[in-house]
Amino acid sequence: MGLNLKLGIVQKIALSIGNLLVFLLPNKARQLSENRITLIHKNKSNLNIVEKLMRYSLLQRLEKIEDYDTIAKNNREFWIKNDAIDLFKEREDTFEADFLPNCTFIFEMLKNELSNQTEQFNTIVEIGTGNGDVLNYLSKEFPQINRFIGIDLSTDQIKLNRKKFEHNQKLEFVARDAFDWVIENGQSNTIFVSSRGVLEYFLEEHLQDLLIKINQLGKTIFVAIEPNAAGHNFETEPKTQLYGNEPSFSHNYPHLFKSAGFSFWHSSQIPFFDSGSTRTFIGAKNL
Repeated sequence: MGLNLKLGIVQKIALSIGNLLVFLLPNKARQLSENRITLIHKNKSNLNIVEKLMRYSLLQRLEKIEDYDTIAKNNREFWIKNDAIDLFKEREDTFEADFLPNCTFIFEMLKNELSNQTEQFNTIVEIGTGNGDVLNYLSKEFPQINRFIGIDLSTDQIKLNRKKFEHNQKLEFVARDAFDWVIENGQSNTIFVSSRGVLEYFLEEHLQDLLIKINQLGKTIFVAIEPNAAGHNFETEPKTQLYGNEPSFSHNYPHLFKSAGFSFWHSSQIPFFDSGSTRTFIGAKNL
């Protein structure tokens, strides 16, 4: 029996049991599915086997959403609210298990890119800083840069970050919308970073406007590490697509960065096996 067939049988059994549990435990089912985005991002390590099976069943029942404005609004509200803090805590584990072994290569390439530039960059801004671990890592990898700013929608998470990293005087954490922050505070000679799922929550036109504004600041560099739908072909499909249960947006990042006036010092995609999606790495500049 092939691996895919075995997996399919296990999934069918899990779904059948989950469906039965949802029927027998309606109050628990309502509690688990109180919020669509919370259900999707719920920390599975905090669930018992019954809750995991029920969650699997409930995820299969989610209605398909195709209204882009509604999707963006729901996702934005989730990341602003306290519900997101548990997910940020869960990502503390993925920093060691995923970010360090799989994503840091692009920052080694950034070091080479900076060594070939006559311009001196004095600030790194991380859009969607989450728990701050990536920004803290960057402050150690780029000692020549003195200012590291982490922006996030979650006010409570920003407060936690300020306490967690109070020993690192280079770090600043700001609870703001990234677009508003760039308009009011963006400067030339800045490196912008997004790491492992931030830009996917922007509407396409909003993200395009943000990239244009950043490009207009002057000398800037952008490092983006973002997920995409596995079947999204950047060569033939320039427009944004929906993917995942949230759902979120699979943007054509090369197209958007080029349209904003950036050129590339790196662009690649790597299959992201755990989620069935693709991870896109972009190193862009307007030098």
